[in-house]
This record gives sequence, structure tokens and C-alpha cells, in this order.
Amino acid sequence: MADSTLQREMKMKAAFDSPEQEAYLSLLRTHSLLSRRFNRLFQEHGISSPQYNILRILRGQKGQGLPSLEIASRMIACVPDITRLLDRLEKANYVKRERSTVDRRVVNVRLVEAGKKLLATLDKPIHDAELDTLGHMTKKELTEMIRIMAKARLRANDNGST
Repeated sequence: MADSTLQREMKMKAAFDSPEQEAYLSLLRTHSLLSRRFNRLFQEHGISSPQYNILRILRGQKGQGLPSLEIASRMIACVPDITRLLDRLEKANYVKRERSTVDRRVVNVRLVEAGKKLLATLDKPIHDAELDTLGHMTKKELTEMIRIMAKARLRANDNGST
């Protein structure tokens, strides 16, 4: 098998065991490289990527709150401790938690003004980073990449690894 781009990037002497292994490692490497700029941006604003994801989810609620488990189910990446992330966001005054009056076991989380302002501050730099990291690809390439990744997630979801 001829040397692959990933093989050269990682300075590997041996070939991958299978195309599936190469595809999986390529996906991980791509995620790592693409997320660096975003992670630096979040760090400059005192939040993490999962915290940014939570804020975006809550902004999409247009002022309505969501239970923490519902937020967890909508996250891009599975997080082991949604409560800890929400604690930090609440401490920073980006979100507010309120007990449901209907069911006291349910705690709704709502985006507050400071969280909205932080997101507004990040909107343009995030958009610029998205264009900078993926803007060299054609619309057709991006559409194909989206399709292929959705197909890979489908199998992952079928195997109970959501």
C-alpha cells in the first residue's frame, strides 16, 4: 500500500492495519488540528468548548430554559459531568438555574444577559475561524464531507455509542 497523507504527517514507517483504522485516525487528527484555533479562542474568553456548546444550545431556546439532561443530550460531544460545566457557567453569571414549579426534581437552565453578550462577542471570530479552516473547500466537497460523517455517525448511533 502506498504511503498516505496521514502516514506522512505522522511520520509512520508502517502502513495502517486497515482503511477503517486510517479513516478513524484521520478523523481524530483532523478534529485535533481544526479545534486548536477554536479552543484558543474559547480559552481567551474563559470558557471551554463544551461550555460554548451549552451557551449556543441555550441561545437557541430564545429565552426559554432547558433541563440539564436535555442540554446534555444535545451536546456535540458527550460530556461526563454536565453539572460541573453548568456550575462554572452559573458562577461566571452566563446562565441561571431554576427549579421547575411543576416538578421540583427538574432544574431548568436559562441563558442570561452576560451569556448572550459573550456569544455575541464570539460570533464573528467563530465565523471567521470556520471560514479560515474550511473555506478552502468547495461547497460540493463540504456537502460530501457532511454526508460521509453523517453516515459514520449513523453506524455509531446504531451500536449504542451515542
